[in-house]
Amino acid sequence: MKKIIPQGLLWLSLILAAPTLMAADILVKDGESIQGAVNKANTGDVILVHPGTYKESVYVDKDGITIRGVVIDGEWPVMEGEGVRNDAILYSGNDFTVEWLTITHYKGNAIMGQAGNNFVIRYNRVIDTGVYGIFPQFGKNGLIEYNVLSGIEDAAIYVGMCDNVDVRHNEVFDNVAGIEIENTRHALVENNYAHDNTAGLLVFITPGLPIKTTYDVVLRNNFVVNNNTANFGAPGSIVSKVPAGIGIVVMAADDVIVEGNIISGNKTAGIVVTDLAFITDISSDPDSEPNPDRMVFLDNLMFDNGADPVADVKALMLTQFSRSGPDILANLGSAQEPDNCIINRERYTSFGVKKWSECERKDTKDIVSMLIPGGAPSEVVTTEGRTKLLYQGICAGCHAYNLRMIGPPTLTVQALYLNDPQGIADYIAAPHKVRTDYPTMPPQGHLSPELRRDVAEYMLSVTK
Repeated sequence: MKKIIPQGLLWLSLILAAPTLMAADILVKDGESIQGAVNKANTGDVILVHPGTYKESVYVDKDGITIRGVVIDGEWPVMEGEGVRNDAILYSGNDFTVEWLTITHYKGNAIMGQAGNNFVIRYNRVIDTGVYGIFPQFGKNGLIEYNVLSGIEDAAIYVGMCDNVDVRHNEVFDNVAGIEIENTRHALVENNYAHDNTAGLLVFITPGLPIKTTYDVVLRNNFVVNNNTANFGAPGSIVSKVPAGIGIVVMAADDVIVEGNIISGNKTAGIVVTDLAFITDISSDPDSEPNPDRMVFLDNLMFDNGADPVADVKALMLTQFSRSGPDILANLGSAQEPDNCIINRERYTSFGVKKWSECERKDTKDIVSMLIPGGAPSEVVTTEGRTKLLYQGICAGCHAYNLRMIGPPTLTVQALYLNDPQGIADYIAAPHKVRTDYPTMPPQGHLSPELRRDVAEYMLSVTK
């Protein structure tokens, strides 16, 4: 007799009979490949990297992948660039986590996000990786915590064109820039130790990028001390123009709150607030408003700053008949306007804040995190949107439209490859050093030839 199953139970029986894809742990031992494990991984899988030395670059373009180092008896897994590999880890997937790795001797970046939402980067040690240490680009809802980074020629932690990011409990030292928040909105930088860099914490706008604003940034309870290292940034780059001896720089960013920080021993100034003229040669992006607005300076502990300032600051001090260097220097544009505010200004040696009003806000207890409750939705990417996202998440991180960053401006690239998108596509797959004053570009050979061609054509079409 034929057995009849009710329709609802039929669906249930089919579901129960179907094979279930369970998240898995994938082990990688010394002598094996992390990239090989990524290639096999599915959403939700955890790649466990055991102690050993891994000489490779790893690309993650899947969602829901975790790369986790396994530390045994003090022995860490080490990703070793040997001074020849450009990048350790490049990710573009959503819900990506990387933790408990030592990364050293790469020429480009240790960990770079090329878009991808809901990222977690924590408990890593990054030493001498060239341009950037941790560099999430064009992502939403990210956590960067408990990392230690040193020896980076641009920024140890560089949050570029992101939204809703917490950067906390990190130590950054012996870098040009400790922590940079660039063209990013809704960021909390809290409980970090930034010492012995050229500059400790930077919040700024770079003109010529797809995202035009930086706002709603909180710098809270950080130790920012003795940031007097001589600038060793790549000549001509933006960061190479930052004077040594500055604790915090706020350049053109809006709605920045500075509270509860210990800022001391920075020989030029404790905090500098300025417009785009501070370290950029051009600021001709009409969509990037050049002045810092609505600064909120609450109680901070500042002492022993400005003991040996650079020449420009020293000259400014003389105009004020002062021999003591500044804890706070607000210079240029609307940095001196009353929509900025400060409390207990008498505690600090300051220049340019006389017109600042008294803050109505007294603390930031209402701000717990900038992360999005429940996380950000994954990007739904169309074919056309994929090309734009790749440009914004990869190319624009180093190529501003009309301003030198790490690579030449997009305008320069357009002039060189005016009618040759295939030339760009071929170059980004296997780049080589062309100019002595620029670092070698990280290869993007993991992108398909079609995508590289599409991105090249999009780059040639960009107008601002």
